[in-house]
Amino acid sequence: MEDYAAKMALKSDAALREYVTGYAQYREDAVLAAFDELRRRGQPAPEETTLRPQLEVAAQAQAAAAEAARLSRAESIELPAEEQPVLYTPGVIVLFSVLFNTIIAGAVLLAMNFSRLKRTKAIWGLVAFVLAYLIGEAVIVNIFMQKYTINPLLVPLLNLPAILAYILWFWPRYVGTYQFKPRGWLLPLLICFSVMLALGLLLQHIPGAAQLMKQQMQQQ
Repeated sequence: MEDYAAKMALKSDAALREYVTGYAQYREDAVLAAFDELRRRGQPAPEETTLRPQLEVAAQAQAAAAEAARLSRAESIELPAEEQPVLYTPGVIVLFSVLFNTIIAGAVLLAMNFSRLKRTKAIWGLVAFVLAYLIGEAVIVNIFMQKYTINPLLVPLLNLPAILAYILWFWPRYVGTYQFKPRGWLLPLLICFSVMLALGLLLQHIPGAAQLMKQQMQQQ
């Protein structure tokens, strides 16, 4: 972006007046800078009151369009393979969330992506979101349990908005690119299955836990 303020400071009063009277020929930013320079010199242009509002609106729209074009160009430039981050894909994040019937699994993979990209604030935001969501989910499930028989599809349906938020809000906002190398997901899958199996075996040795699981299975 050109530094019109510096340019106008070097121009004569007559040249500045030319920008004002012939404003339609020049960029809005240039005319606004001419107004500012004339005012700085103690010679405010009579036309400023009328022209400035419309010129400022046009300049803001022009700046927004330029920024959008810049972002579009940046996204369209394909990064070399060696510069692309290695990330878990959105599909894998959805798969883990659905397969293990918990939003925590997908959140862990997404947080690992953020860690690769050094998005520390994004990780804390994701943690806060997941905790708040799980609390809300627990409240809803508890209300349903008091009044109705729990349907096995209730939890997957409650998980769906969070899973969509991972892909449609967190990913575009904090990852911001679809240029990456897919990260292997077999090892995390085996780890998750191992953790689930270990928890299942552990619950069998906790007094009352096995009976509770049996009752829940009967309700389903």
